[in-house]
Amino acid sequence: MEYRIERDSMGEVKVPVDAYYGASTQRAVDNFPVSGLKVDRRIIWAFGLLKGSAAEASGAGGYVDADKANAIRQAADEVMSGALDHQFPVDVFQTGSGTSSNTNSNEVIAHRATQLLGGEPGSKLVHPNDHVNFGQSSNDTFPTAMHVAAVDALREDLLPGLSQLGASLEAKSEEFAEVVKSGRTHLMDAVPVTLGQEFSGYAAQVRKGAERIEKVVSELEELPLGGTATGTGINCPPGFAAKVISVMAERTGYAFREAANHFEAQAAKDAVVNASGALKTVATALFKIANDLRWLSSGPVTAIAEIKLPALQPGSSIMPAKVNPVMPEMAMQVAAQVMGNDTAVAWGGANGNFELNVMMPMMARNLGESISLLAAACRLMAEKCVDGIEADADRARHLLEKNVIVVTALNPHIGYDNGSLVAKEAFATGRTVREVVLERGLMSEEEIDQALDLKRMTEGGVL
Repeated sequence: MEYRIERDSMGEVKVPVDAYYGASTQRAVDNFPVSGLKVDRRIIWAFGLLKGSAAEASGAGGYVDADKANAIRQAADEVMSGALDHQFPVDVFQTGSGTSSNTNSNEVIAHRATQLLGGEPGSKLVHPNDHVNFGQSSNDTFPTAMHVAAVDALREDLLPGLSQLGASLEAKSEEFAEVVKSGRTHLMDAVPVTLGQEFSGYAAQVRKGAERIEKVVSELEELPLGGTATGTGINCPPGFAAKVISVMAERTGYAFREAANHFEAQAAKDAVVNASGALKTVATALFKIANDLRWLSSGPVTAIAEIKLPALQPGSSIMPAKVNPVMPEMAMQVAAQVMGNDTAVAWGGANGNFELNVMMPMMARNLGESISLLAAACRLMAEKCVDGIEADADRARHLLEKNVIVVTALNPHIGYDNGSLVAKEAFATGRTVREVVLERGLMSEEEIDQALDLKRMTEGGVL
């Protein structure tokens, strides 16, 4: 590989000759060969948005020459588009403030802006610190990029995914409204429900999850930009950050606003921790739904088998014709990963020391991954699982008719103690509750027919 020599305050550094970045980024590449995982594409996009908006504000305010500001904005737009992603080589496990990623952005944009103005490579006609980073610090730009990236991912990916899954579950709730089946509590037989009622519960879980996400999005729209190094705003002109944020809001349509307290916004990352917690709650709901679907479809001969999932692929390399609930299993694994990510994010949030959190790149990576995984899992569960579920109404009714717990509906007529005796005898002899009650003379045929109306049992009240 051919190299050029770049210089910074620590001396000379070899940088690939075709790299837009400079010495600081190269030092980070050399210092952090940790995981091979690069900073998430949405973080890079967010830095492009931030730097371009800052250039617009600095140019308008006369802080940076208008031609240079316009070139910075154009270069930053290229960063947003993804055209320069290959110029962002820094590992996600880096300095805890994200300084290396901010510097990477400054150097790439400055180099490209210099090119656009016809300057010599390495001349720093557009300077990464003096011009691109004007009025900013890594300590307020990286947490701002974290928030911006998360807001975009939640609004563009996860909320639509949750909406799609919720709509699929609601459609199945309506479709299965008349399918009467055994309820189950403690994994044991319970009084009847409809399959539609079960699916309505799943749909409500998803809808409530979306409501929780909407709340954390609003909190994440408050941006730390303007605090610079420690929250005091040193080297940031009054009103500059507010102007940058208003440009960002106008360009995206998101309700970005400046942090009410910059010391909280930079020293603590509670909004990110809260967002991760909401994602964990969504993951918990997704796990419950997926696991229920797995159990409800189990069998198909020797277990519950009240529903049929779409057959997507062969399930065994040795057992012919075996088909497994692969989509629920995928969703359950996604949920487990999100729960693990949340643990790391929470611990990262606890490590804000004095005026700065020093675990931000890891927190940003985990938050972004959790959003992406949940969004994909929700979409795939809707399209490849829920939309194709079929009910086996005959199987559900067959199991329900063998369920002695339907005796619960007779409590108002024969009392709890008699009901217990009837249920035990029915279970022991293999007869139905109806047969035992009639034999014991506890109710007439007309009375028991009315009281053991299985569909009415799902509607509450006294039969």
